[in-house]
Amino acid sequence: MNDNFVNEDPWRVFRIMSEFVEGFETMARVGPAVSIFGSARTPRSHRYYASARKLARMLAESGFAIITGGGPGVMEAANRGAHDVGGVSVGLNIMLPSEQRANPYTNVRLDFRYFFARLVMFVKYACSFVCVPGGFGTIHEFFNSMTLIQTGKAQRFPVVLIGSEYWNSLVKWMQKSLLEARPAMIDPSDMELFTITDDLEKAVQIVQSARDLVPSGERLRMESQGRLLTGEGTLLGQPPIRDHSGRRRRARMFAE
Repeated sequence: MNDNFVNEDPWRVFRIMSEFVEGFETMARVGPAVSIFGSARTPRSHRYYASARKLARMLAESGFAIITGGGPGVMEAANRGAHDVGGVSVGLNIMLPSEQRANPYTNVRLDFRYFFARLVMFVKYACSFVCVPGGFGTIHEFFNSMTLIQTGKAQRFPVVLIGSEYWNSLVKWMQKSLLEARPAMIDPSDMELFTITDDLEKAVQIVQSARDLVPSGERLRMESQGRLLTGEGTLLGQPPIRDHSGRRRRARMFAE
């Protein structure tokens, strides 16, 4: 038997549970929110820092809480924008060996050991995602949102990409390597799951238009189409089942 499992892994489960419990209790009170992602390395003098700060301020003035990863760079800019106007400014900080430090502009702060627990909080309590140029983490958040929407595990929610100069090259790669590949890796409609813009007012309008369409993420409920919504804001599917011949077939995605 693996001694590491006996001595460490069961206790790790309790640490994971504690992060979810504390996160759920804290985040359930923030109200309608927008998660803003971007590089921790963006300096305060950069135009993306200024854009993130201004956008967050506009969203906070419109009644949205701002959720970020709680660190420096674009995250700091977004928290700072909400802080400027007395809005709800949430920082979901991750403990890293280097680089990440909590910024001083949050009035709601949670510290996470586990990326996946933190990721749930970003998705569960946000009605929209805004991605400002960033590195692996920002790209991960973008494609995670695409996966949830594309697979039907989340209702379609606005995903806005700020900075056409940065994002257009990624879109060209998606167009060539994913859509035009043979066989195609995505559907043409998948390219419509996000919006690229440099217009901050347009970004705010997109987020505002979806405010009333987002589930609360606080309870199980049935949508008007009969789809069961789970507590983490994703649609509950069913596992594959076998037909009478013993071959696997795909179960219907949603309960009738």
